Amino acid sequence: MSSQVRHPATTARPTRAEAAVAALRDAVWDGGVLVLLGEGRLADRPGERPGQTRVVLELRPLDGGRRTVRLRTTPHHLPEATDDSAQSRHGLDWTGFTARLDPALLRARPGAGPEPAWEVWAAVSSGLRRARTPLVPHWCGAGEYPPARWTGPTTQLVPTARNGTLVLTLRRPRALVDSCRTRPDGFELRGAAVGPGGGPLVLRHRATGELIQSQAHWHGSEFTALVGTVPIPSPGHWEPELALPGGPAPLVLRHSPEGPRQLPLPDGSSVLYAKQLADHSLQFCVQPAEPLVDLIAPAPGGFELAGEFPAGDGPLELVLRHTGDGRERRAPARPAPDGRFTARLPLAPPGSDGTPRPLAKGVWEVLLRPAGSGPGTAGHPVRLHPAALPALPARAAALGKSFLLQRRWHDTLIVDSLPVLSATERSAYRQHRLRTETYPAARRRPLREAVLYDVFGGRGHACHPRAVHAELVRRGVELEHLWVIEDGQGQAPEGARAVRQWSPEWYEALATCRYLVGNTHFPDFLRRRDGQQVVQLWHGTPLKRIGHRMPPGWAAADGYLERLDREVRQWSLLVSPGPFATPELRASFGYRGEVLEAGSPRTDRLARPDPAEAAAIRRRLRLPEGRRVVLYAPTWRDDRPGPGGRHALDLRLDLAAARAALGRDHVLLLRPHVHVGGALPDDGFVRDVADHPDVQDLLLVADVLVTDYSSVMFDFAVTGRPMLFFTYDLAHYRDTLRGFTFDFERFAPGPLVDDPERLVAALRTLDPARHREARRRFRERFCPLDDGGAAARVVDRMLALGGGGR
Repeated sequence: MSSQVRHPATTARPTRAEAAVAALRDAVWDGGVLVLLGEGRLADRPGERPGQTRVVLELRPLDGGRRTVRLRTTPHHLPEATDDSAQSRHGLDWTGFTARLDPALLRARPGAGPEPAWEVWAAVSSGLRRARTPLVPHWCGAGEYPPARWTGPTTQLVPTARNGTLVLTLRRPRALVDSCRTRPDGFELRGAAVGPGGGPLVLRHRATGELIQSQAHWHGSEFTALVGTVPIPSPGHWEPELALPGGPAPLVLRHSPEGPRQLPLPDGSSVLYAKQLADHSLQFCVQPAEPLVDLIAPAPGGFELAGEFPAGDGPLELVLRHTGDGRERRAPARPAPDGRFTARLPLAPPGSDGTPRPLAKGVWEVLLRPAGSGPGTAGHPVRLHPAALPALPARAAALGKSFLLQRRWHDTLIVDSLPVLSATERSAYRQHRLRTETYPAARRRPLREAVLYDVFGGRGHACHPRAVHAELVRRGVELEHLWVIEDGQGQAPEGARAVRQWSPEWYEALATCRYLVGNTHFPDFLRRRDGQQVVQLWHGTPLKRIGHRMPPGWAAADGYLERLDREVRQWSLLVSPGPFATPELRASFGYRGEVLEAGSPRTDRLARPDPAEAAAIRRRLRLPEGRRVVLYAPTWRDDRPGPGGRHALDLRLDLAAARAALGRDHVLLLRPHVHVGGALPDDGFVRDVADHPDVQDLLLVADVLVTDYSSVMFDFAVTGRPMLFFTYDLAHYRDTLRGFTFDFERFAPGPLVDDPERLVAALRTLDPARHREARRRFRERFCPLDDGGAAARVVDRMLALGGGGR
C-alpha cells in the first residue's frame, strides 16, 4: 500500500520494551463528571471483540500516598486504534474505552498540600497477560489539553500532561479573577482573595524573572487592579500574581475576559494580550497582534470565522497550509470595524481552473496574513478565544470528504482533512486482509467487461488514460468505465464511476476488470489473470534515465527495482511513443513482452487542437486576452528532499525581474512536477497551476514552454511552438544525478539558458521563428507517431488482445 498521511499520534505500535500502550483521545465534562475516552492495548495482542482487552484506570497520588483510586472502564468501538497502530497482525477496533470520574472520589490525605495531584495509569489485561502504563495525551484537541472545571466555588479539577502522562490536580486558587475588562490604558482586574487580602499586583516575566509591581485596591478580600499599557512591558509572557500575606498567589479566572483581549501598545507594533490558559490561569503577553476567533459557524462548503485582530486594518487573506508538504490554499478575509475580521474557511476551495477541490488529507494550519504576501510567508496562526473552544471539534463534509475543525496546543486552530477511506478500511491490518484474502477471492470470479483507469495513482482524469477513454467512448464500445481516484483529489469523467484507491471496491476492480489501463506503476501484489489485459501506457518519452538505467543508488535504495521486476511480468502490453523510446523503455523496465509503438495518446489533443476547447481552458484559467502565456514546468531533483516526503522546488527564477520585464504583456504559469511540494506565488502575473488536473490543458494554451529536463518537452514539440530550457544545473544533472538517454545539448529543440537574467531576456525578445528548424528535427526524431491517432492505435490493439470488448 502507498504511504498514508498519518497524524503524529501517540498511539503507535508498542515496542518490545513497552508491554502496553494507553492514550487519552478525548475528555469532556458530562454535568459534574469528567468523561475520559481513550484506548489501551497490550503489545502483540488482538482487540477485535468487546472484552478481549480490559482497561482499569489507576489514579496514583503524586505525594507518595498509598491510596490509589481505580476506575473501571467500558469498551468503546474505536477502529482508529487499529489504523494508528500501523501494524497488520491484529485488529484493535475494541481497544477503546470510556471512563467516568466523579471529582468527589478524589480526596487528599491530611497534610498533602494545597494542590493534591494524581497521575493516571492504565492497567491493561488480555487473557492472562497484564501490564501497566501511563495514560498519554493524544496529539490534538481535548485529548491533548483536557478541559479544567470548577467543582466548587473555589476548587478546580485541572487535567494536564506532565512529562507525557495525564495528571489530575485538585487546585484551590488563593486569588480569583471575576472580571477582566479593557480600558483605554490597560486591563482592569476585579476579583477576590481566598483568605486574607492585601498586597500589590506583581507581574513576573516568565523568561527573565523581571518584576513589575502595581497597586491593588482592596475592600476586605476583594480587589481591583490595573495592568497598564504604559510603560510598555518587555516582550514575552508575564505571569500575574498577588503578593498576599501567605505568599504570592497566581491569578486564576473564574470567568473569561470580556470584550477585546488585545490592546494595541503605544509602540504600534505589538499588543498587550490578556490570555486565559487551559487551566484558567491568567497570563499577559506582549507580542504582535494575533487573530483571535470567538465565533465559529457552519457555512456552505466550510465554516464562517469571526474574531478580533487589531493589526488587520488592510486587505487580508486566510491561508490554509499543509503541515506535511507546505502547499497553500488561500481565501479572502474581510477586516471589520473595531479591530475585528471575518473570513470563510473553505474546505474545497477553487483550484487554478476554478473547479472546487477538497483539501488533501492531513493537517492544515490556519493563518491570517496581509493579502498579497509571498508564498510561505509566516502569517499569524489563528488562535481560539475560550468562547469558541466548546464548538470544537466541529465536523463537516465537502465533495465526498470529511473534515474536522480541531485545535492544537490548546488554542491553535487547525483543519484535519480526513482520508476518504474510513479508519476500518485504511488500517494496515485491513489492507493486509484485502490484499491476501479479498483480492485472491475476487480473482476467482468471472471477468467483467470493464476498464479500470489509473492516472498517477488516482490523481484524476488526465494523461494517456484520458485519451484512451475518450476513444473507447467515441467508438461506443460496450464497456463499464471505472476511474481510480485517490483522496477525492480528482474527478471521474462523465459516464465513468469513481473508485476510491485502496478501497474494497478497488481491490475487486483490480481482480475482475478485463482491462487495466494505467500511466504509472501498478500495485506490486497484482497478478494478471487469464484473459485480463494490463496496458502500461507510461507517462512520457524518457530524456532522464529511469528504472534500471538510473545511476546506482537512487532507484535501488528502497527495493524499487525488485518491485519493478515483479510488476513488469504482469504487463500485457507496453505502449511506446516511438522508435527512439522503445529500446530505452525495454532496457529501463527490463521488459520482454509486447511493445506497441503507437505514439503518445495524450498528444492527440495537441496534434489536432480544438480552438473552442483551448478558449474554454483560457477562460477557466482566467488568462487575459492579448498576453503571451509562458508555462514553466520543471522536473524534480532526486537529491533535493522536501517537506512531506516530496522534493523541494528550487525555482531559481527572479520573479521580481521577470514581473518588471514581462508583467505587462505576459502571464507566467508555474507547474512543478507532482513530486515537488511547497507553496508557490500566485498573483496577476504569476499563476500557481500545480493543482491543475491535466498538464495537457496547459500545453494547449501555452505560447511558449520553459522547462529543463522534463518529458513535457516531447509533448509540446507536437505544437511546433517555441521552447526554452532553463538548465542551470546541466552538468550535475547529466553527469551525476540522472544522466540522459541522448545528447540533449545537441538535439534540444530550443536554446539552453543557465542564468535567470538571460532567461528573462530571452522571453522578452522571443522570436517564434527562431529555432523552428531545430523544433522540426526534434519532432521528426522523437515524436514521429504523434499525429493525432495514437489513442486509436492503442485501443485497436487493446481490444484485439481482450477479444474485442465483448
